[in-house]
Amino acid sequence: MTRRQQVLDAAIRVLGTAGPRALTHRAVDAEAGLSEGSTSNLFRTRDALVGGVVERLLERERELWGTLAGDVSTPDELADALGRVVGELAAERVLTLARHAVFVDAAVRPELGKRIAEAHERIAEWGVPILRAVGSADPRADLALLLATVDGLLTNQLANPRPDFAPARAFRVLLKGITA
Repeated sequence: MTRRQQVLDAAIRVLGTAGPRALTHRAVDAEAGLSEGSTSNLFRTRDALVGGVVERLLERERELWGTLAGDVSTPDELADALGRVVGELAAERVLTLARHAVFVDAAVRPELGKRIAEAHERIAEWGVPILRAVGSADPRADLALLLATVDGLLTNQLANPRPDFAPARAFRVLLKGITA
């Protein structure tokens, strides 16, 4: 793991455990076990740090997708893959809370919203062809619907954890409508 990844993972932990107001260079240094000023050397401003967090969150989510989603060729396989990813993200509570904190921050910070939109475009590069392959007539719009479902399921599971959480079922129903 690089020093940059170490700092950004620490920033994710700060965000996911204490929220956006707690995200300071000093708090990240302490969380990472680094000397004071280490985070500032890599990310001169808070905005730069938050931008780095967005990139690291996306990187970690892509890693997760790569290990859990694999190749899918049917709506049921996609539903199972989406269910596995959402289940894993729900289990990675701190990571997912940090992700949500960034989304909330983006609602009042246009530059951050722009970075998230760019991240969604990168997700579309992966997701649109898959949705097209499983039978979506409008894969870009359907991807937006699937991503909104991911976020809704995660928010509900984080706020009210259920031991019987089974997100694949929701994706099966949704994909049935998308591919009908």
